Amino acid sequence: MGFALTGARVFDGAEFHDHQAVVIEDRCIVAIGADNAIPDGHEKIKLEGGILAPGFIDVQVNGGGGALLNSGPSLDVVRRIATSHRRHGTTGLLPTVITDVPDIMSSAISAVREARHAGVPGVLGIHVEGPFLDVARKGAHDATLIRTLTETDLQLLRKADCGKLMLTVAPNRVSPDQIRNLRDAGIIVSLGHSDASFDVAQAALAAGATSFTHLFNAMSQLSGREPGMVGAALSDDKSYIGVIADGHHIHDTALKLAMVATSSDRFMLITDAMASAAGGPDTFTLQGRTVMRVLDRLTLEDGTLAGSNLTMDAALRYCVTRLGVDFGVALRMASTNPARFLGLQNQLGLIAPGALASLVHLDDDLNVTQTWIEGQ
Repeated sequence: MGFALTGARVFDGAEFHDHQAVVIEDRCIVAIGADNAIPDGHEKIKLEGGILAPGFIDVQVNGGGGALLNSGPSLDVVRRIATSHRRHGTTGLLPTVITDVPDIMSSAISAVREARHAGVPGVLGIHVEGPFLDVARKGAHDATLIRTLTETDLQLLRKADCGKLMLTVAPNRVSPDQIRNLRDAGIIVSLGHSDASFDVAQAALAAGATSFTHLFNAMSQLSGREPGMVGAALSDDKSYIGVIADGHHIHDTALKLAMVATSSDRFMLITDAMASAAGGPDTFTLQGRTVMRVLDRLTLEDGTLAGSNLTMDAALRYCVTRLGVDFGVALRMASTNPARFLGLQNQLGLIAPGALASLVHLDDDLNVTQTWIEGQ
């Protein structure tokens, strides 16, 4: 009939519970109750202590396990990315394609669509990061490939049919009307890679943008006279904020101050992981440019940060052990908050009857021991 997980402390997305069993049938959680009252006919799986929590959701993951979505997008590449990150607790993700030629963007969308139709576990949709960005804040994106959003692009995005579609745009390069059209088409618009002013960012939020891509990185900074993109992100009370918690992308003090400035429920841990993450090589090629991993930091040859070598479990450990973030808050940043951001809050990011059984078990040192995606 199903099975029951016992022996671990349970975090349901809001609170911790002791001596509770999580009962699973088919793809879903059907009950949470005393671990000595498991219904007859269910296999009892005893976990060795630790924490049973909602599985991690990563809305920005370029690659992993040696695979990179931009480098020949295919079903196999998407599967490899999802599989490699699953070992680190990620049970839901948006494979991410960065600024590239139109054919690569189209192929990446097709690859994710194919992966979802093939039932690749954990693939929730796609994140298209660029090419509709601001060259002034390009980061590791190829400036020669950054361009304006066209009607042809809008048609491609509207017809993507690959689950959740998140699109990062620069609000000073994409108009409020275009953002409104994207929103009306069901596309999740995020703001990033932009030197936009505070007022321009505010206008984009008013038009329907709902998040900021990797806070502090590749965006106009907060200053006394011009709050910039960072100020817009921290002062808004509705949008979500992606953060790369690896000690390289954001100074500890800056991230601590950001979390003091606004509700922690708005923060999402992301990896921005590249091919090197989750067991990949120390050196790989991104659009003909060499990316090197040195002391867990990824850079182009000129020193520009080029994504990360991060996994979601490492980001969680960093927040808890290095930054002193409350454990429950950190778990919500890794699962509950991104689920809500994607509009999947009734299915993912929680342990409750009716939710999908996408779960992670962590030992006492916050290492991943096992995952389940929709009960498997």
